[in-house]
Amino acid sequence: MEKLEAQASEPDFWNDQEKAQKVLQQRSRVERALNTAEGQQRLVEDIAVLFDFAAEDDASEIELRESISRLAKDVEESETQMLLGGQNDALNAIVSINAGAGGTDAQDWAEMLLRMYLRWCERKGFKTEMFDYQAAEEAGIKSASFRVEGDYAYGLFAGEVGVHRLVRMSPFNSGQSRETSFASVFVTPEIDDTIEIEILDKDLRVDTYRSTGAGGQHINTTDSAVRITHIPTNIVVTCQNQRSQHQNRDVAMKVLKSRLYELELEKKQAETNKLAESKRDISFGSQIRNYVLHPYRLVKDVRTKHETSNVDAVLDGDLDDFIKEYLLSKREVAAA
Repeated sequence: MEKLEAQASEPDFWNDQEKAQKVLQQRSRVERALNTAEGQQRLVEDIAVLFDFAAEDDASEIELRESISRLAKDVEESETQMLLGGQNDALNAIVSINAGAGGTDAQDWAEMLLRMYLRWCERKGFKTEMFDYQAAEEAGIKSASFRVEGDYAYGLFAGEVGVHRLVRMSPFNSGQSRETSFASVFVTPEIDDTIEIEILDKDLRVDTYRSTGAGGQHINTTDSAVRITHIPTNIVVTCQNQRSQHQNRDVAMKVLKSRLYELELEKKQAETNKLAESKRDISFGSQIRNYVLHPYRLVKDVRTKHETSNVDAVLDGDLDDFIKEYLLSKREVAAA
Protein backbone atom coordinates (compact mmCIF):
# COMPACT_ATOMS: atom_id res chain seq x y z
CA MET A 1 0.00 0.00 0.00
CA GLU A 2 2.84 2.40 0.85
CA LYS A 3 4.47 1.68 -2.52
CA LEU A 4 1.23 2.36 -4.40
CA GLU A 5 0.55 5.52 -2.38
CA ALA A 6 4.04 6.77 -3.27
CA GLN A 7 3.37 6.19 -6.98
CA ALA A 8 0.03 7.99 -6.79
CA SER A 9 1.61 11.04 -5.17
CA GLU A 10 4.27 11.54 -7.85
CA PRO A 11 3.91 14.86 -9.77
CA ASP A 12 3.71 13.18 -13.19
CA PHE A 13 1.33 10.43 -12.02
CA TRP A 14 -1.54 11.51 -14.29
CA ASN A 15 0.62 12.00 -17.39
CA ASP A 16 -0.20 8.43 -18.35
CA GLN A 17 -3.93 8.09 -17.73
CA GLU A 18 -4.15 4.34 -18.37
CA LYS A 19 -1.21 3.52 -16.10
CA ALA A 20 -2.63 5.77 -13.39
CA GLN A 21 -6.00 4.01 -13.51
CA LYS A 22 -4.31 0.62 -13.15
CA VAL A 23 -2.37 1.82 -10.09
CA LEU A 24 -5.57 3.16 -8.51
CA GLN A 25 -7.39 -0.10 -9.19
CA GLN A 26 -4.58 -2.06 -7.58
CA ARG A 27 -4.57 0.32 -4.60
CA SER A 28 -8.32 -0.20 -4.15
CA ARG A 29 -7.83 -3.96 -4.25
CA VAL A 30 -5.06 -3.84 -1.62
CA GLU A 31 -7.11 -1.46 0.52
CA ARG A 32 -10.07 -3.84 0.50
CA ALA A 33 -7.79 -6.74 1.47
CA LEU A 34 -6.36 -4.76 4.39
CA ASN A 35 -9.83 -3.68 5.54
CA THR A 36 -11.02 -7.29 5.39
CA ALA A 37 -8.09 -8.50 7.52
CA GLU A 38 -8.56 -5.71 10.07
CA GLY A 39 -12.32 -6.38 10.22
CA GLN A 40 -11.73 -10.08 10.87
CA GLN A 41 -9.23 -9.28 13.63
CA ARG A 42 -11.73 -6.96 15.33
CA LEU A 43 -14.40 -9.66 15.06
CA VAL A 44 -12.09 -12.22 16.67
CA GLU A 45 -11.48 -9.81 19.57
CA ASP A 46 -15.23 -9.15 19.95
CA ILE A 47 -15.93 -12.90 19.99
CA ALA A 48 -13.34 -13.40 22.73
CA VAL A 49 -15.15 -10.84 24.91
CA LEU A 50 -18.59 -12.30 24.13
CA PHE A 51 -17.42 -15.72 25.32
CA ASP A 52 -17.06 -14.31 28.83
CA PHE A 53 -20.68 -13.12 28.90
CA ALA A 54 -22.45 -15.76 26.80
CA ALA A 55 -22.62 -18.39 29.55
CA GLU A 56 -24.81 -16.16 31.73
CA ASP A 57 -26.45 -13.78 29.24
CA ASP A 58 -28.83 -14.99 26.50
CA ALA A 59 -28.44 -11.84 24.42
CA SER A 60 -24.66 -12.23 24.43
CA GLU A 61 -24.99 -15.86 23.38
CA ILE A 62 -27.16 -14.89 20.39
CA GLU A 63 -24.68 -12.17 19.41
CA LEU A 64 -21.80 -14.62 19.84
CA ARG A 65 -23.38 -17.17 17.50
CA GLU A 66 -24.11 -14.48 14.89
CA SER A 67 -20.53 -13.16 15.11
CA ILE A 68 -19.01 -16.63 14.70
CA SER A 69 -21.25 -17.28 11.70
CA ARG A 70 -20.25 -13.97 10.11
CA LEU A 71 -16.55 -14.65 10.75
CA ALA A 72 -16.83 -18.14 9.26
CA LYS A 73 -18.32 -16.71 6.06
CA ASP A 74 -15.62 -14.02 5.84
CA VAL A 75 -12.84 -16.55 6.37
CA GLU A 76 -14.31 -18.86 3.70
CA GLU A 77 -14.20 -16.03 1.17
CA SER A 78 -10.66 -15.07 2.18
CA GLU A 79 -9.44 -18.65 1.91
CA THR A 80 -10.86 -18.90 -1.61
CA GLN A 81 -9.17 -15.66 -2.63
CA MET A 82 -5.82 -16.90 -1.27
CA LEU A 83 -6.01 -19.73 -3.82
CA LEU A 84 -5.96 -17.21 -6.67
CA GLY A 85 -2.41 -16.40 -7.67
CA GLY A 86 -2.39 -16.89 -11.42
CA GLN A 87 -1.09 -14.25 -13.82
CA ASN A 88 -4.59 -13.23 -14.93
CA ASP A 89 -6.69 -14.24 -11.91
CA ALA A 90 -7.29 -10.67 -10.76
CA LEU A 91 -8.65 -9.55 -14.14
CA ASN A 92 -12.22 -9.16 -15.32
CA ALA A 93 -13.75 -12.12 -17.18
CA ILE A 94 -15.52 -12.63 -20.49
CA VAL A 95 -17.96 -15.54 -20.31
CA SER A 96 -19.61 -17.36 -23.24
CA ILE A 97 -22.40 -19.94 -22.97
CA ASN A 98 -23.50 -22.19 -25.86
CA ALA A 99 -26.35 -24.69 -26.05
CA GLY A 100 -25.28 -28.19 -27.05
CA ALA A 101 -26.96 -31.53 -27.68
CA GLY A 102 -30.57 -31.72 -26.55
CA GLY A 103 -32.60 -29.42 -28.80
CA THR A 104 -35.03 -27.07 -27.05
CA ASP A 105 -34.18 -28.57 -23.66
CA ALA A 106 -30.49 -27.71 -24.19
CA GLN A 107 -31.35 -24.16 -25.23
CA ASP A 108 -33.49 -23.76 -22.11
CA TRP A 109 -30.64 -25.23 -20.05
CA ALA A 110 -28.20 -22.69 -21.54
CA GLU A 111 -30.50 -19.89 -20.39
CA MET A 112 -30.73 -21.47 -16.92
CA LEU A 113 -26.93 -21.47 -16.74
CA LEU A 114 -26.86 -17.82 -17.82
CA ARG A 115 -29.28 -16.92 -15.02
CA MET A 116 -27.25 -18.97 -12.52
CA TYR A 117 -24.05 -17.10 -13.34
CA LEU A 118 -25.71 -13.68 -13.37
CA ARG A 119 -27.20 -14.44 -9.94
CA TRP A 120 -23.76 -15.52 -8.67
CA CYS A 121 -22.26 -12.27 -9.96
CA GLU A 122 -25.02 -10.34 -8.20
CA ARG A 123 -24.24 -12.15 -4.93
CA LYS A 124 -20.53 -11.29 -5.28
CA GLY A 125 -21.23 -7.63 -6.09
CA PHE A 126 -19.75 -8.02 -9.60
CA LYS A 127 -20.94 -5.85 -12.46
CA THR A 128 -22.06 -7.60 -15.65
CA GLU A 129 -22.52 -6.37 -19.21
CA MET A 130 -24.20 -8.47 -21.91
CA PHE A 131 -22.27 -8.52 -25.20
CA ASP A 132 -24.30 -10.96 -27.23
CA TYR A 133 -27.61 -12.76 -26.67
CA GLN A 134 -28.94 -15.17 -29.31
CA ALA A 135 -32.47 -16.23 -28.37
CA ALA A 136 -33.70 -19.64 -29.54
CA GLU A 137 -36.90 -20.06 -31.57
CA GLU A 138 -39.04 -21.90 -29.01
CA ALA A 139 -37.38 -21.30 -25.64
CA GLY A 140 -34.02 -20.49 -24.08
CA ILE A 141 -30.93 -19.28 -25.91
CA LYS A 142 -28.56 -20.54 -28.57
CA SER A 143 -25.67 -18.59 -27.04
CA ALA A 144 -24.77 -15.61 -24.88
CA SER A 145 -21.61 -13.68 -24.01
CA PHE A 146 -21.14 -11.24 -21.16
CA ARG A 147 -18.44 -9.36 -19.29
CA VAL A 148 -17.88 -9.70 -15.53
CA GLU A 149 -16.18 -6.82 -13.74
CA GLY A 150 -14.83 -7.36 -10.23
CA ASP A 151 -11.78 -8.40 -8.21
CA TYR A 152 -10.54 -11.84 -9.28
CA ALA A 153 -13.51 -12.36 -11.59
CA TYR A 154 -11.47 -14.42 -14.05
CA GLY A 155 -9.74 -16.50 -11.39
CA LEU A 156 -13.09 -17.41 -9.82
CA PHE A 157 -14.84 -18.08 -13.13
CA ALA A 158 -12.05 -20.06 -14.80
CA GLY A 159 -13.09 -23.34 -13.16
CA GLU A 160 -16.49 -23.17 -14.87
CA VAL A 161 -14.96 -23.80 -18.31
CA GLY A 162 -16.33 -26.98 -19.87
CA VAL A 163 -19.56 -28.85 -20.49
CA HIS A 164 -22.46 -28.78 -18.01
CA ARG A 165 -25.01 -31.64 -18.09
CA LEU A 166 -28.64 -31.42 -16.95
CA VAL A 167 -30.98 -34.39 -16.33
CA ARG A 168 -34.66 -33.61 -15.75
CA MET A 169 -38.25 -34.28 -16.79
CA SER A 170 -38.60 -32.24 -19.96
CA PRO A 171 -41.12 -29.37 -19.82
CA PHE A 172 -41.09 -29.31 -23.64
CA ASN A 173 -42.05 -32.95 -24.24
CA SER A 174 -45.76 -33.83 -24.23
CA GLY A 175 -44.93 -37.18 -22.60
CA GLN A 176 -42.76 -35.42 -20.00
CA SER A 177 -39.99 -37.95 -20.53
CA ARG A 178 -36.64 -37.68 -18.79
CA GLU A 179 -34.20 -35.76 -20.98
CA THR A 180 -30.46 -35.07 -20.82
CA SER A 181 -29.24 -31.68 -22.03
CA PHE A 182 -25.82 -30.11 -22.45
CA ALA A 183 -24.38 -26.59 -22.58
CA SER A 184 -20.79 -25.37 -22.66
CA VAL A 185 -19.11 -22.51 -20.84
CA PHE A 186 -15.97 -20.76 -22.06
CA VAL A 187 -14.14 -18.06 -20.04
CA THR A 188 -11.28 -15.73 -20.99
CA PRO A 189 -9.62 -12.88 -19.07
CA GLU A 190 -10.31 -9.34 -20.21
CA ILE A 191 -6.73 -8.44 -21.02
CA ASP A 192 -4.95 -5.40 -19.69
CA ASP A 193 -4.92 -2.46 -22.13
CA THR A 194 -1.15 -2.32 -21.78
CA ILE A 195 -0.74 -5.75 -23.39
CA GLU A 196 -0.24 -5.42 -27.13
CA ILE A 197 -2.01 -7.93 -29.34
CA GLU A 198 -1.27 -7.47 -33.04
CA ILE A 199 -4.24 -8.21 -35.29
CA LEU A 200 -3.88 -7.63 -39.03
CA ASP A 201 -6.87 -6.38 -41.03
CA LYS A 202 -6.22 -9.02 -43.70
CA ASP A 203 -6.75 -11.72 -41.06
CA LEU A 204 -10.26 -10.52 -40.25
CA ARG A 205 -13.63 -11.11 -41.85
CA VAL A 206 -16.22 -8.64 -40.54
CA ASP A 207 -19.93 -9.26 -41.11
CA THR A 208 -22.77 -7.00 -40.05
CA TYR A 209 -26.39 -8.02 -39.54
CA ARG A 210 -29.57 -6.89 -37.84
CA SER A 211 -29.73 -7.48 -34.11
CA THR A 212 -32.07 -10.27 -33.00
CA GLY A 213 -31.87 -9.63 -29.27
CA ALA A 214 -33.79 -7.35 -26.98
CA GLY A 215 -33.14 -3.70 -27.68
CA GLY A 216 -34.50 -0.34 -28.73
CA GLN A 217 -35.97 0.60 -32.08
CA HIS A 218 -32.62 1.70 -33.52
CA ILE A 219 -30.83 -1.48 -32.47
CA ASN A 220 -33.42 -3.79 -34.02
CA THR A 221 -33.95 -1.91 -37.31
CA THR A 222 -30.36 -1.33 -38.47
CA ASP A 223 -27.47 -3.63 -39.33
CA SER A 224 -25.63 -2.69 -36.15
CA ALA A 225 -24.68 -6.19 -34.95
CA VAL A 226 -21.12 -7.29 -35.74
CA ARG A 227 -19.54 -10.72 -36.24
CA ILE A 228 -15.73 -10.89 -36.55
CA THR A 229 -13.91 -14.02 -37.71
CA HIS A 230 -10.17 -14.28 -37.10
CA ILE A 231 -9.21 -16.35 -40.14
CA PRO A 232 -5.86 -17.84 -38.94
CA THR A 233 -7.39 -19.27 -35.74
CA ASN A 234 -11.04 -19.50 -36.86
CA ILE A 235 -12.10 -17.72 -33.65
CA VAL A 236 -15.50 -16.07 -34.10
CA VAL A 237 -16.82 -13.32 -31.80
CA THR A 238 -20.09 -11.39 -32.00
CA CYS A 239 -21.61 -8.36 -30.33
CA GLN A 240 -25.09 -6.95 -30.87
CA ASN A 241 -26.14 -5.26 -27.64
CA GLN A 242 -24.46 -1.86 -28.12
CA ARG A 243 -26.28 1.08 -29.72
CA SER A 244 -24.16 1.39 -32.85
CA GLN A 245 -22.19 -0.76 -35.26
CA HIS A 246 -19.02 1.11 -34.24
CA GLN A 247 -19.58 0.31 -30.54
CA ASN A 248 -20.36 -3.33 -31.31
CA ARG A 249 -17.18 -3.62 -33.37
CA ASP A 250 -15.07 -2.11 -30.56
CA VAL A 251 -16.49 -4.59 -28.03
CA ALA A 252 -16.08 -7.54 -30.43
CA MET A 253 -12.44 -6.59 -31.03
CA LYS A 254 -11.82 -6.46 -27.26
CA VAL A 255 -13.29 -9.95 -26.88
CA LEU A 256 -11.20 -11.21 -29.83
CA LYS A 257 -8.00 -9.80 -28.33
CA SER A 258 -8.78 -11.55 -25.03
CA ARG A 259 -9.38 -14.85 -26.82
CA LEU A 260 -6.14 -14.56 -28.80
CA TYR A 261 -4.15 -13.60 -25.70
CA GLU A 262 -5.49 -16.59 -23.79
CA LEU A 263 -4.63 -18.84 -26.71
CA GLU A 264 -1.05 -17.58 -26.79
CA LEU A 265 -0.66 -18.02 -23.04
CA GLU A 266 -1.80 -21.61 -23.31
CA LYS A 267 0.73 -22.29 -26.03
CA LYS A 268 3.59 -20.75 -24.07
CA GLN A 269 2.66 -22.43 -20.80
CA ALA A 270 1.76 -25.76 -22.43
CA GLU A 271 -1.64 -25.70 -20.70
CA THR A 272 -3.38 -27.41 -23.58
CA ASN A 273 -6.14 -29.02 -21.55
CA LYS A 274 -8.14 -25.87 -20.76
CA LEU A 275 -8.95 -24.90 -24.33
CA ALA A 276 -9.25 -28.50 -25.44
CA GLU A 277 -11.89 -29.21 -22.79
CA SER A 278 -13.97 -26.22 -23.86
CA LYS A 279 -13.83 -27.31 -27.50
CA ARG A 280 -14.91 -30.89 -26.93
CA ASP A 281 -18.31 -32.10 -28.15
CA ILE A 282 -21.04 -30.65 -25.97
CA SER A 283 -22.54 -34.06 -25.29
CA PHE A 284 -22.15 -37.30 -23.28
CA GLY A 285 -18.83 -38.05 -21.61
CA SER A 286 -17.38 -34.55 -21.76
CA GLN A 287 -19.14 -32.82 -18.86
CA ILE A 288 -17.39 -31.24 -15.87
CA ARG A 289 -20.54 -31.07 -13.71
CA ASN A 290 -23.86 -32.92 -13.56
CA TYR A 291 -27.11 -31.29 -12.46
CA VAL A 292 -29.74 -33.97 -11.79
CA LEU A 293 -33.36 -32.96 -11.09
CA HIS A 294 -34.93 -36.40 -11.69
CA PRO A 295 -35.21 -39.18 -10.44
CA TYR A 296 -33.23 -37.68 -7.52
CA ARG A 297 -31.82 -34.20 -6.90
CA LEU A 298 -28.06 -33.74 -6.93
CA VAL A 299 -25.37 -31.46 -8.34
CA LYS A 300 -21.97 -33.15 -8.58
CA ASP A 301 -18.67 -31.91 -9.98
CA VAL A 302 -16.98 -34.67 -11.97
CA ARG A 303 -13.48 -33.30 -11.33
CA THR A 304 -13.55 -32.68 -7.57
CA LYS A 305 -16.40 -35.07 -6.60
CA HIS A 306 -17.94 -32.22 -4.58
CA GLU A 307 -21.73 -32.55 -4.48
CA THR A 308 -24.89 -31.14 -2.92
CA SER A 309 -28.57 -32.07 -2.94
CA ASN A 310 -29.58 -28.40 -2.67
CA VAL A 311 -30.04 -28.05 -6.44
CA ASP A 312 -32.29 -24.99 -6.21
CA ALA A 313 -29.65 -23.01 -4.31
CA VAL A 314 -26.97 -23.87 -6.90
CA LEU A 315 -29.20 -22.86 -9.82
CA ASP A 316 -29.88 -19.63 -7.95
CA GLY A 317 -26.16 -18.81 -7.95
CA ASP A 318 -24.80 -20.52 -4.84
CA LEU A 319 -21.55 -21.70 -6.47
CA ASP A 320 -18.91 -20.71 -3.93
CA ASP A 321 -18.33 -24.23 -2.56
CA PHE A 322 -17.88 -25.69 -6.06
CA ILE A 323 -15.47 -22.90 -7.00
CA LYS A 324 -13.41 -23.31 -3.83
CA GLU A 325 -13.19 -27.09 -4.21
CA TYR A 326 -11.97 -26.68 -7.78
CA LEU A 327 -9.30 -24.16 -6.73
CA LEU A 328 -8.15 -26.47 -3.92
CA SER A 329 -7.87 -29.42 -6.29
CA LYS A 330 -6.01 -27.27 -8.80
CA ARG A 331 -3.50 -26.26 -6.12
CA GLU A 332 -2.99 -29.88 -5.07
CA VAL A 333 -2.30 -30.92 -8.65
CA ALA A 334 0.22 -28.07 -9.04
CA ALA A 335 1.96 -29.03 -5.80
CA ALA A 336 2.23 -32.66 -6.90
